[in-house]
Amino acid sequence: MCTTCGCGSGHTHTHVHTDENGIETITVHEHHHDHDHHHDHDHGDHHHHHDHDHGPQHSHMPGTPAARAVMVEEDILGRNNRIANENRTEFAKHRVLALNLVSSPGSGKTELLSATLTKLAGDIPTAVIEGDQETTNDAARIQATGTRAVQINTGKGCHLDAQMVKDALARLPLEDASILFIENVGNLVCPAEFDLGEAHKVAVLSVTEGEDKPLKYPDMFRAADICIINKVDLLPYLKFDIEKAEEFIRRVNPRAKIFRTSATSGEGLERWNAWLKASLLAASI
Repeated sequence: MCTTCGCGSGHTHTHVHTDENGIETITVHEHHHDHDHHHDHDHGDHHHHHDHDHGPQHSHMPGTPAARAVMVEEDILGRNNRIANENRTEFAKHRVLALNLVSSPGSGKTELLSATLTKLAGDIPTAVIEGDQETTNDAARIQATGTRAVQINTGKGCHLDAQMVKDALARLPLEDASILFIENVGNLVCPAEFDLGEAHKVAVLSVTEGEDKPLKYPDMFRAADICIINKVDLLPYLKFDIEKAEEFIRRVNPRAKIFRTSATSGEGLERWNAWLKASLLAASI
């Protein structure tokens, strides 16, 4: 269950399917409880119609007593964090640098990831866990780079959680001293509160979006210590103030490290890849 929007409010089970292209997909299914749960909820630009008053009467689950709702939410996040720590221990055991890539839909993070993997090929072992609500399109693009990938289809779920990542790791054995990229579902709200066991959350912001995104989605940009401003090759054609975007990121998160990239022109990829290699080296010590 997502404590922010309430999706995933029932029990889940998974099944694994391998398609004709050899892509393994873990599909998440939910069994919903019989209780009312109403939200105005648009995952396109991800709006929530409820007041974020986190006082004692606040509940993300209408129809549920506030105290009970708080207990359920704390239990959900507590369980997720325990599994995330198990994942983190596994990553440390294999000296794996795990990164959780988050963004709005259409930020270009899959194309950026593909370009990154292509540049790292032959130098550093890599693997990818692809999160999406439906289709294996992104996993197919990743595997075309020669990188091992597992797809997680969340159905109606708007984020990955630690258990999903743990299930994927069973299908994707970790290689020592490697980088694991976890591409989350396109959403700047719910993934902010779910630790997957990653070393870093990496927020990707495209110049085709508004430069005020960090102010609109502060929880995500506070949670992400790495921020990438992507598609910078399009800057000459857009009214996007990249300096202001960086100012807004730092206003929300002064410790954030910021990269400017373009998968199309290759701008910024050398600096990004140099950071990846240095971070992997640090994780391997």
